[in-house]
Amino acid sequence: MNASNDIRRLIDGVIEALHAKDLDAVRRAYTADVVSFDVEPPLQHVGIDAKLENWARAFTFLETLNYEVRDLTLTIGDDIAFGHAFARLTGTAQNGVSFPGMWVRVTYGLRRIDDTWLIAHDQVSVPLDIASGKGVVDLQPS
Repeated sequence: MNASNDIRRLIDGVIEALHAKDLDAVRRAYTADVVSFDVEPPLQHVGIDAKLENWARAFTFLETLNYEVRDLTLTIGDDIAFGHAFARLTGTAQNGVSFPGMWVRVTYGLRRIDDTWLIAHDQVSVPLDIASGKGVVDLQPS
């Protein structure tokens, strides 16, 4: 087994599930007790049901969606791994208007349970302009 390939397949599976709006497939990629620090309130979403509620809201807002992960870098131990990347959600809203999305920073914390890698923590963040107190949403990965 190659842990790096297994984890990359896991992330690719999440991306495919999001494109298909398949919450059951998303669920299978996460631990039941996942803690997610997403861009939407509240500060944390604890448990897989809370994590999936965020995606269900996005699915309601977007008629079509595309989720892209770029520059995934992994550090892997025996049963614990973490990774970081850039991600972007784009699509078309239910009203037909294009949703251009924005690039965000994403961090994954993973655990290997019974030889299966699962996401136990994720964090999505937007850079902050300290002077204005506003998120900077027009940056592009280099």
